[in-house]
Amino acid sequence: MTPTPEPQQQPHTPPRPAIPRTIWVLVGAAFLIALGYGFIAPILPQFTASFGVSMAAAGAVVSVFAAARLIGAPGAGMLVDKLGSRPVYITGVSVVAAATFFVAFATAYWQIFVLRFIAGFGSTMFTLSAQALIVRVTHPSIRGRANAIYSSAFLLGNIIGPIIGAALSFLGFRIPFAVYGLMVGVAALFVWVATHNPQGRAQLPPPLPPMQLSSALRMPTYQSLLSSAFAHGWVNFGTRVSILPLFAAAVFANGGAAAGFALTAFAFGTAVTLQFSGRLADKHGRKPLIVAGLITTAVFTGSMGLATGVVPLLVLSALAGVGSGLIGPAQQASLADIIGNHRSGGKVLSTFQMAQDAGQIFAPIVVGLLAQAFGFGVAFVACAGIAVASIGVWLTRGTETKET
Repeated sequence: MTPTPEPQQQPHTPPRPAIPRTIWVLVGAAFLIALGYGFIAPILPQFTASFGVSMAAAGAVVSVFAAARLIGAPGAGMLVDKLGSRPVYITGVSVVAAATFFVAFATAYWQIFVLRFIAGFGSTMFTLSAQALIVRVTHPSIRGRANAIYSSAFLLGNIIGPIIGAALSFLGFRIPFAVYGLMVGVAALFVWVATHNPQGRAQLPPPLPPMQLSSALRMPTYQSLLSSAFAHGWVNFGTRVSILPLFAAAVFANGGAAAGFALTAFAFGTAVTLQFSGRLADKHGRKPLIVAGLITTAVFTGSMGLATGVVPLLVLSALAGVGSGLIGPAQQASLADIIGNHRSGGKVLSTFQMAQDAGQIFAPIVVGLLAQAFGFGVAFVACAGIAVASIGVWLTRGTETKET
């Protein structure tokens, strides 16, 4: 009689770690901050122009915020390494809250300019410290998912905020700034309370010895991350916000509406992609998602100049948003892999953020000049070239950082 073979036992798969409570605290605060920003983003240039300044000066209050983020990033990174993430985060959010609140009482252009500059410093403080917290408290197997959830909170707030802001437009220019300042203050208080008492709340780990920036800069994968951060900032932030509306205004009869729909389509594509891109990065690795995102960005942003109708523009915008959604969580997860849970990485994070901010700052200037000299088609193709250059860096220098 032939013995019955024993059934083979399936290998035990350990349960996936849960998202830490600290991450959910940051997600809640991020949603409040982004929601409030949506109130003021559409009216900030108009409010500034109401003081009788030129359009260039009105636009400068937007640029000075990004410039302050770029200038302040190294100092913010040092503070994270020295003081820890929690105090830097709460201080940064509080600075943004106060500076934005006082914009509501500005009586001259220079006051808005200075307050937005101060808010930029606070923004880079809380952005970098939040990234550092995510790096340190998240298990390597869920880093992509955690970063996707955090990014989704910001994106959702940015989508809903302008809708609420439009409904509140009857309140005038000043009240939205006061409301936003109060909302950001509530976010700071929320994080302070939720992370203050270790009993039953999201306790934050103490500061750890920092990773040296010089060590990171010698790593080919970190060099690749800097290239994709620059490309991501250039194409998916700088060009999208500044050049796409100008293209829509120049090509379509109702350019303002077309630009608004295109930006919404981009956000929709990103939002949908974020629902699965983090999990894919955790399962299949960071590098494939980053490269796929850069390819998607290059193809569909490079084709944007071919849009001859509103529908093709919306489709291309949504697909370009997919590229952004693929890149973001995978980049952050790879950066976290390099730093690791056992040490701080403020300077490493700040340099990465500076690369992305630099792309966001210089793209409107360079791409705008190209569009003026050679047309929008050439300008969008040049953006694709930036993404293609980063693809080359990743394929030749970048390595997979996901733990096997």
